[in-house]
Amino acid sequence: MMQNKFLYLIALIVLVLISCDSNRVYDTYKSVPNQWHKDSVVQFKFRAPDSTNTYNLFVNLRNNNNYPFNNLYLIVEMDFPNGRVIKDTLQYKMAKPNGELLGTGFTDIKESKLWYKEGVVFSESGEYQIKIQQAMRENGKVNGVINLKGITDVGFRIEHATSQKQ
Repeated sequence: MMQNKFLYLIALIVLVLISCDSNRVYDTYKSVPNQWHKDSVVQFKFRAPDSTNTYNLFVNLRNNNNYPFNNLYLIVEMDFPNGRVIKDTLQYKMAKPNGELLGTGFTDIKESKLWYKEGVVFSESGEYQIKIQQAMRENGKVNGVINLKGITDVGFRIEHATSQKQ
């Protein structure tokens, strides 16, 4: 009987935490095994949420203390249902000047919510695809970092734009 009450309490806490995130439309992570190879593309497929509202898009990352840089370069591609492609090279700050990782979290794993696009309207119905690839280079070197250490998960998130929040 006591075990049932404990499970009920845990389920209630999880439900409350999930329901507090009312802006979320899509939020998924994929694990990066050991190191993120420069040719490894993390992909997310989703259906257009609706064509009348505006949305903000984010790249979410989880990294640990093995991450050796204070910034991060990503190539993010959005494939539209009609075949149109938008490709961006993005740079994010990942650590303070003293090397302390940015992001949230109490352990050595930090979670970062990184802006990708703001005020997006999904005017085409159908399936969209997001492709994310690391594009890190060391100073003074032409070739990119082949295996990027310290990134544990890559995610993609769609939120209702804050003006749309109920």
